[in-house]
Parts: sequence; structure tokens; C-alpha cells
Amino acid sequence: MELIRNRSVCVLSGAGISTESGIPDYRGPERHGRPATPITWREFTRSAEARQRYWARSAVGWPWISAREPNTGHTVVADLERTGICSGLITQNVDGLHRAAGSRRFIELHGSLGTVVCLECQRTESRHSYQERILVQNPGWLDHAGEVAPDGDVHLDRSLTARFRVPACIHCGGGVKPDIVFFGQTVPRPRVDAAFAMLGEAELLLVLGSSLTVYSGYRFVVAARRAGKPIVIINDGPTRADAEADLRVQARLGEALAELRDALAPGHGFRDQTRTAPRSAYSRSRSTYSW
Repeated sequence: MELIRNRSVCVLSGAGISTESGIPDYRGPERHGRPATPITWREFTRSAEARQRYWARSAVGWPWISAREPNTGHTVVADLERTGICSGLITQNVDGLHRAAGSRRFIELHGSLGTVVCLECQRTESRHSYQERILVQNPGWLDHAGEVAPDGDVHLDRSLTARFRVPACIHCGGGVKPDIVFFGQTVPRPRVDAAFAMLGEAELLLVLGSSLTVYSGYRFVVAARRAGKPIVIINDGPTRADAEADLRVQARLGEALAELRDALAPGHGFRDQTRTAPRSAYSRSRSTYSW
């Protein structure tokens, strides 16, 4: 605890912080069934069939994904920002739950599923508006169902997706994509620079719910280590940076973060949260640790 106390904290969050909201992740310890194989940037941009398949599946998954609500972990991060402990948030998630929980100073590194963008004119449209146009062109499409994937779509048979009609951009008639960074796509440089600047302002990096397998997130650990900033990782499962952490906590995030918040900023009258996750075992890295 003393490692974090009296330091400004930059939070880096990953998919693990949203699993308690019901959103599955790609690599977590509770991941079961077939491996998740998200569409790549190359597939999406080079194949009209791939775009049709993506949007057909996403149309079914969107009502479910948009109905997810923030959990205790998201609320705690927002609380830590309000009390001045968290100076900024970098999230790898595209689900919008940090915003819904009340976080204000954040960077969505990989974009947001709540917006679509034209591949031609780069103009945007809300995902809700695009969904309405999808259902006009594909009446009854929501009657289909399937297993929800981590990126918010569902698994549908190709015989179904081949019949799907993809709405074009309302501005220029071009093809559209969700305003997220696909696997194999580069995060916009200004966004990366802003994230590094946010980390530079902080005194400690707190990693929440990320395996750090993808370099897009792991590079902030590298930068923090080079700058001599302490690194704390809380995750329910191994991470790429376990050996580099000054403090490593093995835990489900909701309960662990609520306890961390209450210890760092007692007496602030935070909103009560229902803690449905079982108490987890805590482990330590190079520091002595106790709540």
C-alpha cells in the first residue's frame, strides 16, 4: 500500500476489468470454448465478404454489448480520479464502460464501439444510429442468436451472413467500420503520444485487468520502467510483465479495487457497490504487500 500512497497514478486497463460486467475477454483464466479469433484490419479492408460477415454478426451482438453496465472496478477508477489519486486513464477496452462509470480524463487507446467511421470520407456516425439503419435494411435480423465474442459480435453461420445487407456511409456512400483499432491496425500516432504524455505526468503505473500480451499496452510498462516509475499490476492470471512489477496482485478486480480505494482514500463517502466476486488470494512481487 505504501508503494501507491501519496503518488499520482496513471491507470492502464484491459479486458479483465470488464469481465465482471459480463463481457468475455480473449485470454483470461475463465475463457472457455473455442478460441476467440477477431477479424483483422487486413481482412476487413480487403474483403467485402469479410465486412459483410463482421457487420452481420455485430448487428446481433450490439444490443447485448450496449446494455452492459459498469462494475465496481470501473466505478473505483472513476472514484480515484475524483479524489485526485488517478491522474489519468489509458484503456485498451472499446466497450465505453469507463466513460459510463464517470471517468473523465481517459484515452481509449483502441477506440470505441459506440461510433462507426467511413473508410472513405472519415466522417463518423453513432453506432446506435447505424444499428437503426441496419435493422431497416435487414428486418428481423435480431431473431438470430449466437455466442457473444469479446469484441461484441456473435458467431453466426456463413449461410446467414451471406444474406446480410451492409448500410453505406450516410455522407458519401462509402464503406464503414467500427471506430476501433482492429488487430493488425496501427493506433493513431497522436493518440499514442497523448497516452505517453499522460503516463509522463504520473508517478506510478497501475495496470488493471490486462495480460499485456499485445505490445500496444505493454509499451507503457516499458516506458514506466525506463522512467524509473513503480509498476503495480492487479490481474486474475499471469501477465507479460509479472517479472517487471514492483507489486503484483493476483485477484479479481472488483473486490480488490474497492479495498484499495477504501484504503487510499477513506472517508470520502463513495457509492456502495455489491461485491459478487469471491475473495481472491493476494500475492506479492518485490514489495511487502497487505491491504
